[in-house]
Amino acid sequence: MNLKEQIGHLVSDHLMEEIVAIRRHLHQHPELSFQEHQTSLTIRELLDKWGVTYDFPFVETGLVARIKGEKPGLRIALRSDMDALPISEETGLAFASQNPGVMHACGHDIHMASLLGAIRVLSQLKAHMEGEVLFLFQPGEEVIPGGAKLMLEQGVFQGRPPDMIIAQHVLPEMEAGHVGFRPGMYMASNDEIYITVQGKGGHGALRHNLKDPILMASHILINLQKEITEKAPAHVPTVLSFGKVVADGATNVVPDRVQLEGTFRTMHETWRKKAHRLIEKVSSDIASSQGGSIRLEVRQGYPVLHNHEQITLEASNLAKHLLGNDRVEDMDIRMTAEDFAWFTQSIPGMMYRLGVRDPASEQVYPLHTSRFRADEAALKTGISLFAFLALELLKKKPV
Repeated sequence: MNLKEQIGHLVSDHLMEEIVAIRRHLHQHPELSFQEHQTSLTIRELLDKWGVTYDFPFVETGLVARIKGEKPGLRIALRSDMDALPISEETGLAFASQNPGVMHACGHDIHMASLLGAIRVLSQLKAHMEGEVLFLFQPGEEVIPGGAKLMLEQGVFQGRPPDMIIAQHVLPEMEAGHVGFRPGMYMASNDEIYITVQGKGGHGALRHNLKDPILMASHILINLQKEITEKAPAHVPTVLSFGKVVADGATNVVPDRVQLEGTFRTMHETWRKKAHRLIEKVSSDIASSQGGSIRLEVRQGYPVLHNHEQITLEASNLAKHLLGNDRVEDMDIRMTAEDFAWFTQSIPGMMYRLGVRDPASEQVYPLHTSRFRADEAALKTGISLFAFLALELLKKKPV
């Protein structure tokens, strides 16, 4: 049998029953970012049972398993995130979350199950493996600075980084059995913006005594949108959105200060830094012109995710060989963010999309919502492609 046939044989009904059961267990017991202790224990117990070596801990709950081939070669890393979201599940599934207010609403349970399935498959194909495969189970993807950055700071690769790194991420809008690729610029950086507008409050009827921070904040919101839109380079996607405005006054009470909280996202690191300075200048100038002041805090999040062109194109072609041309889609850029980008800052790598939409259902519930659900048929695709890409890309020359 060729490699495609061997993987098809190994990803059997028996294996799928095992992996689906693992996925459902993980889904029932979600844990928030950097609190994935039971999740990590479940994974370690499975690896011990399967005789797979691993290094633990990284950032308390993270771990790295490894399988060495019988032939020398490159080193490739496959990554899964582990954390869940502070969302109350409303799917009605028999294996819905048992942890109140916590849910795997971003598909990380699918990611972990796919990676564990790939471990099962690759453990039986070591004779065909050239080099070594690392399997990263990473905590804290959902909150900045992200577990990827912290794992790198703790020396997760022990001085020998892999030659390439790959991750997959579920996509509820894409049909199960399909995958998607985009070389180059793919996902945005993400920064949290906190602006405190300081004025002088008082009785709403005595405006001559006020330095109204609500008016200042209103002008700041409108002008920031204008300035960021006009100053952004024409070829660089950019988003500035404010989702929280706190002005704790009353009908006849103007507060002393207003708090603005938002997100800034872009696809260009130089413009990103320039925009931070622009946000501060515009806000400060408006407030000072009206007798107030501002305090700006920018919590820098993940960098831009750039998919290595050569690796992505090769992986896309391999996916077409494994799954068929009609099941491999071209992706557009996304203004969402991923801390996997920290890995690709120093290691050639890419992230592809795994479709999880039930083709029999017309209803799609997006990621990060209480009714998000994934068609478990996608696990077979996720396991097979992870394993196939690892084995085939290990044969390539270093990029």
